[in-house]
Amino acid sequence: MARANELIKLTYRDYLLLPEDSRYELIEGDLFMVPSPNELHQRISKRLEYELITFVEDRELGEIYDAPFDVVLSTHNVVQPDILFVARERRGIITDKNIQGAPDLIIEILSPGTSDRDLIVKRTLYAKYGVKEYWIVDPVAESIEICRLAQSGMETFQVYLKENTLKSPLLPGLELNLTKIFKPRK
Repeated sequence: MARANELIKLTYRDYLLLPEDSRYELIEGDLFMVPSPNELHQRISKRLEYELITFVEDRELGEIYDAPFDVVLSTHNVVQPDILFVARERRGIITDKNIQGAPDLIIEILSPGTSDRDLIVKRTLYAKYGVKEYWIVDPVAESIEICRLAQSGMETFQVYLKENTLKSPLLPGLELNLTKIFKPRK
């Protein structure tokens, strides 16, 4: 029985009881509501996902998914990354309802309401559960920071600006023209 001074941690079972008309994440047993992304976020996400799907599917490397799709890292940790990649060799973690374990690549696009959580909390969480590569997309700075899993946690591998071509260590041969990704809407 929980004592009055102990915090109650929610579990994935609790999470499944939440209304389906909103997006939530569960981090270390704490529930966070995830606001709907704005137009800029959606535009960048769509362009990134298109480029990744084309690259990954043409080479039969694995699967690309986008939010909302639950990633169950543990009983107390369930996230909905903006975009994720699971390598072909690890397809066993993909179920009809969710991803059971750490994807190989997670991409989060910063939004005003979630940036602190993406930059600090999720970076630590993804390292803890073994995500190999984490991309942090900053729509305002028009940059993508690639972080790689290391013994000390997620370490910055490279920061790519709008005028750069992104290359991913996890996906050799991938070259993303970031001018296309961050191009303004017409």
